[in-house]
Amino acid sequence: MAIRVMLIDDHPVVRAGLRTILNGFEDINVVAEGSDGTAALAAGVLDQVEVVVCDIQMPVMDGITLTRKLRIAGGPPVLILSTYDTEADIVAAVEAGALGYLLKDAPEQTLHEAIVATAEGRRTLAPAVAAALAQRIGQPQQALSSREIEILQALESGAGNRELAHRLFISEATVKTHLVHIYQKLEVENRTAAITVAKRRRLI
Repeated sequence: MAIRVMLIDDHPVVRAGLRTILNGFEDINVVAEGSDGTAALAAGVLDQVEVVVCDIQMPVMDGITLTRKLRIAGGPPVLILSTYDTEADIVAAVEAGALGYLLKDAPEQTLHEAIVATAEGRRTLAPAVAAALAQRIGQPQQALSSREIEILQALESGAGNRELAHRLFISEATVKTHLVHIYQKLEVENRTAAITVAKRRRLI
């Protein structure tokens, strides 16, 4: 019996292309699709789906949030298919419960194998994704927490300490403490250098 797949991506052209590719395999059948996580949950067909293939960056509800909700609800396993390969996105997806993570430039056969593996409960990671996770595990003392990465992303947008505190609902003193830890882990002395190093290491 063919594996029943739901496609979640906010770009109709991407969904159409994926649908054509996947339906070309005898053992895969795209039975539903949606433009974001909310659409996926509202479709009412998740109990008929064996694998959800979804993007990360989407309006209304992103792929990370959808993955987390499906895991909590005991829904079908998720295979992330994204153009984003930053450590922040990868770690967030895996921590949310994604069983696989591929980049959109993956060969069709690799995508097919990943869907089969996801349906069987096996993990599949793109080489770049696996390398990013291995680096994080191999250097735990230097690994930034999800909150520290969140702060780095806010710094990149030009936010000051007061704005950071307001955005994250923490005190300015706590922001300063996080910044000290970020600087230590990245071995830098200021926010400009922290952003530069974080980008080079694909943390943001």
